[in-house]
Amino acid sequence: MNLKNDFPLISGSNLSYLDNAATTQKPARVIDSMNKFYLINNANTHSGLYDLSEAATKLYEESREAIAEFINADSDEIVFTRGATESINVISRTLPALFGDKTHIIVSEMEHHSNFVPWQQLAKNNNYILNVIKMNSKFEIDYEELERGISKNTAVVAISHVSNALGTIHDIKRIIDIAHKHNAFVLIDASQSIPHIPIDVKKLDCDFLVFSGHKMYGPLGIGVLYGKKEFLDKIPPFLYGGDMIESVTVERTTFAKYPKKFEAGTQNIAGAVGLAEAVRYIKDKTLEAIAEHEANLLKYTLNKLSKIPGIVIYSPKHNAGIISFNIPPIHPHDLASILNDYNVAIRAGHHCCMPLMNKLSLPGTVRISLACYNTYEDIDALINGLNKALEILK
Repeated sequence: MNLKNDFPLISGSNLSYLDNAATTQKPARVIDSMNKFYLINNANTHSGLYDLSEAATKLYEESREAIAEFINADSDEIVFTRGATESINVISRTLPALFGDKTHIIVSEMEHHSNFVPWQQLAKNNNYILNVIKMNSKFEIDYEELERGISKNTAVVAISHVSNALGTIHDIKRIIDIAHKHNAFVLIDASQSIPHIPIDVKKLDCDFLVFSGHKMYGPLGIGVLYGKKEFLDKIPPFLYGGDMIESVTVERTTFAKYPKKFEAGTQNIAGAVGLAEAVRYIKDKTLEAIAEHEANLLKYTLNKLSKIPGIVIYSPKHNAGIISFNIPPIHPHDLASILNDYNVAIRAGHHCCMPLMNKLSLPGTVRISLACYNTYEDIDALINGLNKALEILK
């Protein structure tokens, strides 16, 4: 599988882009779909009684339907947001209305700050208990600790599907089943899994699932919040303004039905169109073919890295194509800087996972993350760059 020519920024380039967990490149067809919207369909949605507005509305709602089909949801269970971070904040601010007397929140120490800080602050501001589940020696969530730590007082379990720092694929079906035995809500952060692993929200039975468009070959500034209808119906709006209302008088306001009640103001219509096109791109290439290619590339990469003297690799058995490593005593930032000189783009630092880095007693790691367009040549360039760095720094 060689898809580089589909992506204008890297097509014909000698750049080895290996920072896909931060953001992916965009295929030409995604960029073209957004340009087309602005060139021939640009209008606001839902309120204009003229052809251009109706066409824009049709495109926007068709985008919602395409994304819903991708994760086997109903279209009215899909709320457009600015990204996974906003989606999680929406739920952390509104779901407590359904907590009742429950005061216990569970996250893991492997979470991205976006799925850690909102729950931490919710607990702090409301005198709730925040239980942080530890990582075991296999770089996995300690499921036994989760089973011991959950109780009838647990309101919500918020867990990532894939660790953005280590690539660990968590057994989220197991986590969901454990949580639901105690009638706890479950939010899954699928930001790192959505372009790699098939997701069926009905089979998973998760209550909420979030992801960002820019990590799945879509545009920046658009994301998705999936929620079960029964809960979207009951939780209050997060933002107030235009287009999320049913009626307004001086005395009172009533709100539109979900998903519109969560989409206040003018939305990122072009972003939704671009995200739907990214979904179609993935479907055309098939997640099965993408996963096979990435698995082969991951195996090749781990084999090559293991031969570098002194390297320490933090890689779980079930890995979604993210590898963190260090070559002590060299600082990760120094390695990243030299790799940049050889046109290899990687990430170095704590990866917005400071609790995890504290657990590992590390200031950070070097992280490479794979996508469908990466090639064996990219990995060879990485290894060559690392060897050059070792000549300079050791």
